[in-house]
Amino acid sequence: MLVLFVTLLTAMIVRGSTETEACKCNSYSFPNNVKYAACKDLAVLESSLHWNYHPSSGTVDVAFNKANAKDSSWIAWAINPTSKGMVGSQAFVALYNSDGSIKAYTSPITSYATLLKEGLLTFPVYTVSASYANGHLIIFATFQLPSNTTLINHAWQQGLLSDHATLLPHSFSSPNLHSFGALDFLSGKVSETDRNMNSRTTFRNVHGTLNTISWGIMMPIGVIMGRYLKVFDGLGGTWFQLHRACQSLALLIGIAGFGSGLYMGNHYGLHHTPHRCVGITLMCLAFAQVCVAVCLRPKKDHKYRMVWNVFHYVVGYATIALAIWNVLKGFDILDANKIWKKTYVGIILSLAAIAIIMEIITWIWVCNKNRLQKSEMQVHSTQQQP
Repeated sequence: MLVLFVTLLTAMIVRGSTETEACKCNSYSFPNNVKYAACKDLAVLESSLHWNYHPSSGTVDVAFNKANAKDSSWIAWAINPTSKGMVGSQAFVALYNSDGSIKAYTSPITSYATLLKEGLLTFPVYTVSASYANGHLIIFATFQLPSNTTLINHAWQQGLLSDHATLLPHSFSSPNLHSFGALDFLSGKVSETDRNMNSRTTFRNVHGTLNTISWGIMMPIGVIMGRYLKVFDGLGGTWFQLHRACQSLALLIGIAGFGSGLYMGNHYGLHHTPHRCVGITLMCLAFAQVCVAVCLRPKKDHKYRMVWNVFHYVVGYATIALAIWNVLKGFDILDANKIWKKTYVGIILSLAAIAIIMEIITWIWVCNKNRLQKSEMQVHSTQQQP
């Protein structure tokens, strides 16, 4: 089961998501009968771009059209005059509130942690406005193309608004991470990103795969080994070796997964505070468990052995509970296909069922063992009586 899950989960790294466009751009009629000479259906997020380029002045009229826009949502379309990607982009933003009010403004993006605050762009903007009709949220803008060039890098995004009309972070699903490319206003050529080469998606899926396997599956299996195998006399010290090997390997893989998360946070600005805080807590608990287990474990007859046992059990089970919660939270953040989350839940339920069965078997084994020992003691006591 574990091998099958790993195979399926790893397939997320190379699997791209497909999205059907709501309509073709050239069939859409804008309000007030506004016409655009060129348009392009964008690959993701049910969006299209329409424009009129004016060579004599180097200006361009743009309409960014987002279909199936939700209430209390925001959209943004941006160009990056200096490089590819998000940082350095100059954005046009539209907010659509649940009361029907709309706000359009410009926002320079200086970091991945941007809140899309209103500000001036690095090139002249002559008009910016927005409209909403029949599920289409549209940004209209007229601006001067920077550096007298017609070839620019562009990106587009969507998200929701909070109850206080502040922008919430956009989803980290595959479409949201692939919403950028290059556009030539003169030739009309639009190039999309190569999904298989997108490093953010690769790191995201590697991070999820490593942590699901280590914290979410291997560590619970290691706990089951340590809890139930030691009662069987025939195994001797083998149970401890299996328990230690499984947990050590899980920790090493977990460290790699933790490192990939830190890398994404530092280089791509992907931050989810609860998920991140629990991840840091898990690393602290894991290293505390290792230090106490390896360096501070007293002998079985030591007076502090009971205290050590309580610490070992409490930290161990707390780590497992937090790990399972964080893995499930990670699936929600990834906005992955529900089959992955359901498969993981199925594995956890299977491990829980195995643990319950092993608990019953263990108690039967221990009770029979104690009964046999009492019988032997009674026989031995009877034989010693004159």
